[in-house]
Amino acid sequence: MERSRMIIRHERTEDIDMITQLTKAAFEHEAHSSHTEQFIVSSLRRSKHLTVSMVAVENGKVFGHVAISPVRISSGSTGWFGLGPISVWPEHQGRGIGSKLMHAALAELQRLGGVGCVVLGDPGYYGRFGFKAYPTLELPGVPPAYFQAQAFFGEPPKGTVHYHEAFEAIE
Repeated sequence: MERSRMIIRHERTEDIDMITQLTKAAFEHEAHSSHTEQFIVSSLRRSKHLTVSMVAVENGKVFGHVAISPVRISSGSTGWFGLGPISVWPEHQGRGIGSKLMHAALAELQRLGGVGCVVLGDPGYYGRFGFKAYPTLELPGVPPAYFQAQAFFGEPPKGTVHYHEAFEAIE
């Protein structure tokens, strides 16, 4: 029997419960997690600040999800977004699902006219996708190496980045 291909597509209403479950499971045992990522995604969706929300689907099952939302930069620069959370079921991590989601989400953000994207996370992982730390762009309270940016055009702006208040969601 032929194995079906994994597809990356925009989330649908019927995916929402599965996205919540998978996001919770993906971060449940992560040491550097607030363990509220599923609430963040739900809050972004409710507030209409989930600019990009894509899923990796195979045989009708959601295996991964990525969220992108707008960020505010103190210098007034516009068109910047934050990537995350990005989630894959723990038992399916290491299969390239996150990479496929990352490439698709960044391409979609560019298609929508985004100027650039920031991410908080492992520099070794996110560096593979063109993210790097810029000393002129900061997220307070975070080691600079773990806060990275990717400018689609030119250089990133200078300033302090502020995520949407949904990132403070705890339920």
